[in-house]
Amino acid sequence: MRKKRIVIALGHDALGTTLPEQKSATKKTAGAVVDFIKDDYQVVISHSNGPQVGMIHTAMAEFCRIYPEYTATPMSVCSAMSQGYIGYDLQNAIRTELLNRGIYKPVSTILTQVSVDPYDEAFYRPSKEIGRYMTEEEAEAEEKKGNHVVKTEQGYRRIVAAPRPMDIVEIDAVRALLDADQIVIACGGGGIPVLAQGHKLKGASAVIEKDSAAGKLADLVDAERLVILTGVEQVCLNFGTEQETPIDEMTIEQARSYMEEGQFEAGTMLPKIEAAIEFIGNSAVRSALITRLEVSREGVKRTPGTLIHK
Repeated sequence: MRKKRIVIALGHDALGTTLPEQKSATKKTAGAVVDFIKDDYQVVISHSNGPQVGMIHTAMAEFCRIYPEYTATPMSVCSAMSQGYIGYDLQNAIRTELLNRGIYKPVSTILTQVSVDPYDEAFYRPSKEIGRYMTEEEAEAEEKKGNHVVKTEQGYRRIVAAPRPMDIVEIDAVRALLDADQIVIACGGGGIPVLAQGHKLKGASAVIEKDSAAGKLADLVDAERLVILTGVEQVCLNFGTEQETPIDEMTIEQARSYMEEGQFEAGTMLPKIEAAIEFIGNSAVRSALITRLEVSREGVKRTPGTLIHK
């Protein structure tokens, strides 16, 4: 009989921002992940990469500014770099935690590409800010290269599209490792967005919402549950107001209704709710849990957190 599968989507709080913060945060995160493994779940881990990929993009852009003879680093390559170094810290922290508990189980990070539709409407309305703040002169230079730029209070920043994930290129490798009862880290930062051009995959100048990619990953490995770890213990109605009300449990129809009311903020809770709805679909078996890292294990047993189901 196959073990139950879960996909855990780690948010910013589980990883930190700087290199020292990440080292420390992954140790704490490893404890929560290994709790699931000890309870005999097959685990796939996805994670955010916002601060990390921003740091890499900024560093590479600055390097090219100082040394113009070097070629600028594409967004897709920056995403690949972030997957590698976050996965490195995360898999080693989980491996150490497993061995400390007397469990031997391999942990692997898969450099993951996610295919997107070249005609996705997001490419016509780029909205995700990336990289460092620029002067007006630098912003004009970026626009001459064909890149999109937006003005903010701190200066100008480049913006890219956030298309929906269509498929995961390395999904067979993820499944093979899961079938061997190994722990897999995949789709870091939403995966590297790629466009299929015949037999060739071309990196897209875009980012994929990490919760959406985690939902797609959970669907393709046929997980029973998607666990989205975030900075709050529960989803709330009227968040941040005197009428704030936490939700213990809701159906996908209720979730859709709350979305129509505008209860969930774009860029924070809304993508998580959308990912949960899409993952569950019409299944009476699948469910999603949104909770905070510190209560994640108890949340799987339906105490803290918000459980979403058909």
